[in-house]
Amino acid sequence: MNKIVNIAIVGLGQVGIYLYNELRLKKKEIEIKTGKKINIVAISAKNKNKKRKYNINKKIFYTNPLKIFKEKKIDILFESIGQSDGISKKIVVLALKNKINVITPNKALISKHGNELAKLAEKNNVNLEFEASVAGGIPILRTIKEGLATNKIKKVYGILNGTTNYILTEMENSNETFDKVLKKAQELGYAEPGNPKLDLNGFDAFAKVRILSALAFNNKISHYKCIMEGIENIDLKDIKIAKQLNLRIKLLGICEMINNRLFETVHPCLVSKDTYIGNVNGVMNAVITEGKPVGESILQGEGAGPGPTSSSLLSDLLSILRGNIKYPFGISSNKRKVVKAFNNDDYSNSLYLRFEVKDKQGVLSSITNRLAKYKMSVKRIIQTPDKKRNSATIVIITHKTSEKNARNCLSIFRKNRNILKFPTLIRLYS
Repeated sequence: MNKIVNIAIVGLGQVGIYLYNELRLKKKEIEIKTGKKINIVAISAKNKNKKRKYNINKKIFYTNPLKIFKEKKIDILFESIGQSDGISKKIVVLALKNKINVITPNKALISKHGNELAKLAEKNNVNLEFEASVAGGIPILRTIKEGLATNKIKKVYGILNGTTNYILTEMENSNETFDKVLKKAQELGYAEPGNPKLDLNGFDAFAKVRILSALAFNNKISHYKCIMEGIENIDLKDIKIAKQLNLRIKLLGICEMINNRLFETVHPCLVSKDTYIGNVNGVMNAVITEGKPVGESILQGEGAGPGPTSSSLLSDLLSILRGNIKYPFGISSNKRKVVKAFNNDDYSNSLYLRFEVKDKQGVLSSITNRLAKYKMSVKRIIQTPDKKRNSATIVIITHKTSEKNARNCLSIFRKNRNILKFPTLIRLYS
């Protein structure tokens, strides 16, 4: 790579504009650390005249990012549009084919097309870097690829979405409802102001799980149907009951190898307040790896926002400037394997089941009889009557049972007139 390195940034949203400013401010520092001078020769977004946090050089602005490839000599492209397909994919493919190194925080793109893009990068002997796609400023991908490279990792799990972690923490601390806390999260910039669905339904965290498992287990990014649940159905009532039980609700992303089969999931979990993961609060993320011979490793930090994300983007930049051409997923695409999926029906946990019922005789026994029929044994029952409404809340904690048993057992409750709404299910994680 030449001493002067030409850079293009496509996408000037919160992350892109922050990155643009960081690159301008840290030119000298980057040169000292790498011996290379960076030169931003092109930037692109939909609107040239949009008011942005930092002033831009309009002389190098492109409304159509595809024109950059025809008019400028580019060494490194930052893609921060954020789409899984469309223009995001198009410009990344074009860059790699033109032997241009690519850096992106785009988890949706990598989790969907990472296998194809990695192969293309390897074919053209350039880098495809995506440290910022998982857990913001936490260097988890580089840790797995390099720091833990000779370890046999069997499991990676953690809190991978700062928005949901903030909402669950704030509900517990403030005793406010989900809707009120979500509004607060949007005002603070932790949740998308328009449509925060991808954070709340677990999709954001699940894209990160796909990337983590591909790196940790040296497999191709999987596209299996998995258990993916968000926090939309978590009620303040659940938070309060969890507190009574010395538990907290956390949205966990989990990937592990079970009997040489790949298991990936995202769902709310009840975790003990005495555990490490139970005390990662607010917008923080934490990722825990389990492997041999290292044992357990924990990385924690801010997982979202332009600052932490830019930190990881610049880390990728310095890696490229130092002349490291590396396999995007740690090993050659040809050596990454396709692993069979673990059967989700066999996934087993103790369960928290909350029933809202009519307060009348025989309702509890009808529930417990149904559970017994499907071999779901009861560990604990909490019953709270609401005399004003002539109803009751029944919380049952079960011993370990399989997903299949739980699904088949609970399905019948949709038709029971004494049960006022479909039961809330939260898995206990230990």
